[in-house]
Amino acid sequence: MSRWRAECNRNQVRRLFHLFLHLGPVGLLLLGIADSSFLVLPFGNDALLALLVARDHSMAWPDVPIAALGSMLGVGLLDWVARRGGEEGLEKMIGRKRFEVMENRIKRRGAIGISIACLAPPPFPFTVVIVAASAFQYPRHRLYAVTFAARLVRFSGIAVAAIYWGRQIIAVSRSREFSWAVIAFAVGCGIASTVSVVRWIRRSRQSKSTTAR
Repeated sequence: MSRWRAECNRNQVRRLFHLFLHLGPVGLLLLGIADSSFLVLPFGNDALLALLVARDHSMAWPDVPIAALGSMLGVGLLDWVARRGGEEGLEKMIGRKRFEVMENRIKRRGAIGISIACLAPPPFPFTVVIVAASAFQYPRHRLYAVTFAARLVRFSGIAVAAIYWGRQIIAVSRSREFSWAVIAFAVGCGIASTVSVVRWIRRSRQSKSTTAR
């Protein structure tokens, strides 16, 4: 019975992944927004972009900037909430010592820190860097511009890799092991995303109560 349920879950996750593949650039946009805002979807957009480009090399040109745009829009949502919470909300979220380190880095080398956060793979604390930049009132136009440019570089690299190793990527995506990996990935992302959303809701409520006082 448990094996049957596991197989059903595997098929459901595969259908969900194939849905994003079927959506193409729209799927990249939606996944980019989710991944760069409150949800935790490490490598989700990277994997989707790699598969899309591996299947059709000509799609690299529209897919790369669309993926970067989705990430920038997700950062916009994160920025909108974090900027309202301000420095006090950030300090509650990451602690006093880490707060002081982030304040020093953002105010001295904000663009470099944001660029590294956008280029580096997980587990680099991308969300924390963006939240810190917003809480310290880093200029919005610079935040969005740096995010888009850095993500454009990252996704361009992924697209180039997909063009050169496209057959291998497609072969791996069709394997049974990949299906189980996607399931584990989806479960982990679901748990992490739930924790992330709950933390943001609590932080928002605390910020409102503090303001009311």
